[in-house]
Amino acid sequence: MKLHWIFTLALGVVATGAALAADDFTPLFNGKNLDGWEGDPKLWSAREGVIVGRTTVDYPLKANTFLIWTNGEVADFELRCSFRITPNNNEGFANSGIQYRSKVLKRPGWAVGGYQADMEAGPNYTGILYDEQGGAGNRGIMALRGEKVIWDADGKKQVTGSLGDSAEIQAAIKSGAWNDYTIIARGNHLQHFINGRQTVDVIDACADKALRSGVVALQLHAGSPMTVEFKDLRLKSLTNRTAGDLAALQGAWLVTHVQADNTGTLQEDFDRMSITINGKQYRTEKHGEGDAGTIALDASQTPGRLDIFPDTGPGAGRLIPAIYEFNDDVLRIRFSTQDGAGRPTHFDGAPDFGEAIITCRRK
Repeated sequence: MKLHWIFTLALGVVATGAALAADDFTPLFNGKNLDGWEGDPKLWSAREGVIVGRTTVDYPLKANTFLIWTNGEVADFELRCSFRITPNNNEGFANSGIQYRSKVLKRPGWAVGGYQADMEAGPNYTGILYDEQGGAGNRGIMALRGEKVIWDADGKKQVTGSLGDSAEIQAAIKSGAWNDYTIIARGNHLQHFINGRQTVDVIDACADKALRSGVVALQLHAGSPMTVEFKDLRLKSLTNRTAGDLAALQGAWLVTHVQADNTGTLQEDFDRMSITINGKQYRTEKHGEGDAGTIALDASQTPGRLDIFPDTGPGAGRLIPAIYEFNDDVLRIRFSTQDGAGRPTHFDGAPDFGEAIITCRRK
């Protein structure tokens, strides 16, 4: 069955997503006071454009507490800020974090549970993904620094790759100084970056435990006296990514590579095939012949999901489920070549029996 043209289209969709603008951020902090935030006023304050959390010998903490953003919840988003963390003790201890898609567990008391982008004064945990208070299913450290992880449908952790050595990533984090933190959450895909360097990459495919939306909050950790500071907190919604992907998909694409069934590349049917996307319609052409149909996207999952509905050709009237991903101008789609087969779930490794991966570039 000639399914290749359909998947090429999907690749185009992905590429468009990469071109989404990096602006449209909304400030979470007015720089003057803690309007829009809720927490213990003995611990949190606003000073000269900075949110300051501080514990002391006279006012210690026996349990973690949080400053909670009260102007809404987040789902798919990008959050950026700068942070500085300082141990005010002889042990060198200081620990904090940024909660997202989290749950308020106790009010008053300002207890929060869920996904946490961790930070500390020590050398091990800044940048990891932690399940604070078991809010994401009691999974503890969900990804160590440098790990690419999939939490599967059964709630089991699978380390699928590396983003680099943890000590090397730590070397780029400035001790006692300001560092930049970026958190990106799209569907079940969670990413942390510090000073532009990615620290974790997590796909949370455990539907029973994954968090789809919730609050943003800043942590003060129980223990010895410490100070944590945050500034330039800003948020951008990514909830319209599917529409953005489809908009960016428009235009002509050229198939450059096809791999199928673990046998290598099969270029005879695919090589130099042209695909044109117009709205949700696609058309393929090679040597004066072609086919047409429609596509539907879902960018809320990672990898993104693509449904292909051929109107003509050997696949007419069938649904071809696929996944797509992109990096700059390189687009890939993975799909099954067998009728009635399920949707692929990842891009790792060569195609399984009855599967194919297509790569294309914009013309």
